Amino acid sequence: MVQITLPDNSKKTYKNPLTVEDLAADVGPGLAKAAVVGRIDGVLVDCSQRIEKDSSVEILTAKDPEGLEAIRHSCAHLLAHALKQLYPEVQLAIGPTIENGFYYDIHLEKSLNEEDLINFEKKIINFLDFQKNTLIEYSVEPKIDGISASLTYKKGILAFGLSRGDGEQGELITDNLKTVKDIPHKITAKNFPEDIDIRGEVFITNKDFERIKNNFANARNAASGTLRQKNPKETKKIPLKFIAYSFGFFEDNTFKKQSDFIAALKKWGFKTSKFNKIISDTKNLIKNHKEFENIRFEIDYDIDGLVYKINKFELQKRLGFVANAPRWAIAHKFSAKNSYSQILNINIQIGRTGALTPVAKIKPVNIGGVIVSNATLHNEDEINRKDIRIGDTVKVERAGDVIPHVVSVDLNKRLNNSKKYIFPELCPSCGSKVIKEFNSLTQKYDAVKRCPSVGYDCEKMSIEKIKHFISKDALNIDGLGKKVVEKFWDLKLIRYPQDVFKLDYQKIEKLDGWGKLSVSNLKYSIENSKNVTLDKLIFSLGIRHIGQENAKLISDSIKNFENIVKINSSYNFNNFLNIDGIGETQIKSLKIFFLNETNRTVIRELKKYLSIKEIKKKKDGKLKNKSFLITGKLIGISRAEVKSIIELNSGKIISSVSNKLDYLIIGEKPTVKKVKIAEELKIKILSQNDWKKMLD
Repeated sequence: MVQITLPDNSKKTYKNPLTVEDLAADVGPGLAKAAVVGRIDGVLVDCSQRIEKDSSVEILTAKDPEGLEAIRHSCAHLLAHALKQLYPEVQLAIGPTIENGFYYDIHLEKSLNEEDLINFEKKIINFLDFQKNTLIEYSVEPKIDGISASLTYKKGILAFGLSRGDGEQGELITDNLKTVKDIPHKITAKNFPEDIDIRGEVFITNKDFERIKNNFANARNAASGTLRQKNPKETKKIPLKFIAYSFGFFEDNTFKKQSDFIAALKKWGFKTSKFNKIISDTKNLIKNHKEFENIRFEIDYDIDGLVYKINKFELQKRLGFVANAPRWAIAHKFSAKNSYSQILNINIQIGRTGALTPVAKIKPVNIGGVIVSNATLHNEDEINRKDIRIGDTVKVERAGDVIPHVVSVDLNKRLNNSKKYIFPELCPSCGSKVIKEFNSLTQKYDAVKRCPSVGYDCEKMSIEKIKHFISKDALNIDGLGKKVVEKFWDLKLIRYPQDVFKLDYQKIEKLDGWGKLSVSNLKYSIENSKNVTLDKLIFSLGIRHIGQENAKLISDSIKNFENIVKINSSYNFNNFLNIDGIGETQIKSLKIFFLNETNRTVIRELKKYLSIKEIKKKKDGKLKNKSFLITGKLIGISRAEVKSIIELNSGKIISSVSNKLDYLIIGEKPTVKKVKIAEELKIKILSQNDWKKMLD
């Protein structure tokens, strides 16, 4: 007999030993599907692990930090395995764990070459059962390094616009997209479809970026940040461009070729790329790619490769998709830009959460038209693996044409007196002994070293925390950028987040670069930021492992600012376990944060200045007491917006198919298993239109 104690203290008894997977299936089909790893008596195990004796068992899903980490860890290794299968010569090194996944340092001398293209075409010809010598016609389009956007037109009127995100989820940014001059609001052409989704890229030219670069890391970030502005008037100030290249859905498509559709886009009033071409034969594709790579820096916007699409729509339809990727298209990236330089020094940057990141100060070098003077070294393990030393001549590469990093050391040019770099054991800012946290999942110590300071004891961490506090996703204070925060810190105008609301405007007005107008704008922005939702405030505090979604979950549970103020050493932090989506890692971070007296003082001080806005939800909305789950790709609306609409109408979104689910909303290409389980449990299945009718 085996007795198992579950997290809610309920007990289950089994005659024979069983696996974690068996236990999950017995609890419920939804949990069985979602299970990633288990925890037996506090030890993380695989779902195949047998439970041989009486134990406390917890089943973890992707909602739990340990479960999500297991998925990311596995995906990283699957990626490595796939790359090794395809390219045995590829060099791989596992880099640091990062906030949103795993980093892999991948070095492959060659990009897509003629042989790869020949194989791509061979697969197409074989799939279509064509003659071997059949010439395939390709529509060749430049891959603009911008932000993908989806524009839905109803009877010629721009109804709404989305950022495309991962292709399934995007962000509703209609009003911001309407400020882009290249995007028509109304199209009167006779042959314009009644219902169409037009896809394209929003970007900023290099010339325009030069005027605003002090506020953004690069042109792509500038475009992304601008499109996400809450106020369209602010978006309008930035000269965004739009180039159309395809469609998502299209009723009554009469066009035979991609090139015909591109020509129609121009007639309808959309801008298209002047570099679009029709090319046949892989040799010509290679030739064109080389020619284009040579002239890419003469173009006034960033292009990171070319996209080849089978030109005929009929063939595209026949070829279809494999997984989520089309069989009829392939991207041919440009080779990474690199050069050699010398390391002058290694500086340690300290992030908001205490992570120590080594950055090489190098002799300025031109890489792909950009002067580079700094390159990331990632972490201590990477420095040791590559044996990087001050004075070394190194190969520096702009990964993805953006982030410079050190690829390798030229040992032939190493100085005779060079010394191995010793990573600091003390925080360069506050002098605290740095730590490496133990990862219970991998049973290894993290690659990243951290300053253990809590609160505002570490100067560099404090500065980064304040930068986070005023950032766009937090309080969103315009005019108080990262460089301004650093300047105000140096002048002792800011030490804690609440100091933002106590600024000496008379003193600021006398500073270089400031005047009555700029001070007035800053004051206005700060006053506006005082009206903030509770979830934004929680996120702005910069609590480790508490992102935007977790902040919303905590906000819904805590309800008001007063309850946050009351959290202290006597608070039962296990209350957070009742929040679906909050796990032990988040609770540990919350406990560390709220048990610090300085952090509690910050919260009490912020209470004096902030007015917490309520997100008004209908108490008796049309979806009251109804629970929903979405699977598949929705048309013309993001999952985030659907979730918001459901919640505003008193409904609830749940994470898995179970007896607790009332409705399963299915879009294109739904998860078959979810649909099957829903059918077995006799859960009502809705199309997107069925769901909309519930709101009528």
